Amino acid sequence: MNLSPDIRLKRTNNTDPDFNSLVSLLDKFLQELNGEAQADYTPHNKLDYLDTAVVIYLNDKPVGCGCFKQYNDDSVEIKRMFVSPTARGNGIASGILKELELWAAEKGFKYTVLETLKTNTEAVNLYNKQNYKVIDNYGPYITLTNSVCLRKELQGIV
Repeated sequence: MNLSPDIRLKRTNNTDPDFNSLVSLLDKFLQELNGEAQADYTPHNKLDYLDTAVVIYLNDKPVGCGCFKQYNDDSVEIKRMFVSPTARGNGIASGILKELELWAAEKGFKYTVLETLKTNTEAVNLYNKQNYKVIDNYGPYITLTNSVCLRKELQGIV
């Protein structure tokens, strides 16, 4: 992935302290964005151990993260995508997403799926620009009407 010299990407796991500090900021952001409604989503954001997490550093400061977990035999679910507000506008979210897609494709997966909130317009716009297509809500999001679920085919990524 081509990043500017002041941006560094690290593949890691979800026990990484930098990943966890960014996830804490994400949780705070989501709580502020969604208020009481966030209680419906919090249980679905808990992760068991994953060795497929990414942290991006800007000038050696952790500013963005994301991870994925296996969803089914041919798909992974993108989780915990976040970029610090002060670092937005530098292409970091796109970089994280592309790295996660590449990593999933390297592992032999054919698709990514994800869920975000309709109210999180920045995220919805990002996924639309990265060629994600809206699908029916899946799994725990079926009854959550503020959710939007998306999918992308990874053919040709690797």
